[in-house]
Amino acid sequence: MTSRSFPARGIRVDDRIVAPESRAEIVEGRLVLSPPSDEKHAVPHADLAYVLRAHVKGGFSVAVDMLTRTSKDNDFAPDASVFESERDTVTGGRRLEQLAFEVVNEQALAVQTTKARELAKRGVRRIFCLGTKQQKLLEWSRETDGWSATPLEVIDDPCFVRPLPTSALLRAAFADDAVLLALRAKGHPAFEAVREEGREEALRIGIVDLCDAMGLPLPEGAVEQLALMRSVDLDSVRLALKRDRRCPQR
Repeated sequence: MTSRSFPARGIRVDDRIVAPESRAEIVEGRLVLSPPSDEKHAVPHADLAYVLRAHVKGGFSVAVDMLTRTSKDNDFAPDASVFESERDTVTGGRRLEQLAFEVVNEQALAVQTTKARELAKRGVRRIFCLGTKQQKLLEWSRETDGWSATPLEVIDDPCFVRPLPTSALLRAAFADDAVLLALRAKGHPAFEAVREEGREEALRIGIVDLCDAMGLPLPEGAVEQLALMRSVDLDSVRLALKRDRRCPQR
C-alpha cells in the first residue's frame, strides 16, 4: 500500500492544540471533554482494539483514543485507529490513519458525524461507526457525505491479513474465533508448533496402524521410541517400514 501523508496546509496530524492525556478534544473549535466510559461503551471499545490488533498486517499499528489533528480547529481522538507504523519521511512524525473507528451505544451520531466528516477531509481512507445497541457497523460515505444506509457484514481492507467480520466486533463470542483465524493467517509460530505436533502424532499413529495391517508385532519399547522422534525421523521410519516390511527397532 502506498504511504500517504496529508499536511493540511502545514499542520501535522500530531501537532497538538489540546494536552494529551487530558480527555479534552477540540471539535470545530469547541472544547469537548470526553468522560470515562461506562460498561456499555468500554467493553466493546476493548473488544474492538483486541480484534483490530490481531488482524492488521505487519507494518501497521493499532491505537486507542489517539489524538489526530485534522485542521486548524480540530484535534480529537477516534476510539480506535489503524495507521502505518513507519514514520513520515517528510515531517518525522506519525502518519495519518488509514482506518478510524467510533463506538456508540444510545447517543445520537451528531458528534461522530462531525468527526467523520473532518477525518475524511483530512484524508483518512475509511471511517466506521460501531453501533452496539443497534448491533450494526456503518461506514462513512464521501459520495453522500453521510453514513452508509446498509450496515457492513465484513470489512475487507488491504490493512488486514483477512477480512474482518462485523460479528467479531459486535459479539464477544465471535471475537476469539476471528482473532485465532487472523493469527493463523499471519503464520504465528504457535500455530506452526501445533501443526507440527499434529503431524508428528499422525505419523506415529500411522506407523503403528501400518505395522498392525502388515501383521508385524511392535518390538518392546517401540511406542516409547516413536514418542521421542520428530517428524523427519518418523517419516523415515514410515518409508522404511513400507520398503523393508520391518517394524522400527530400538
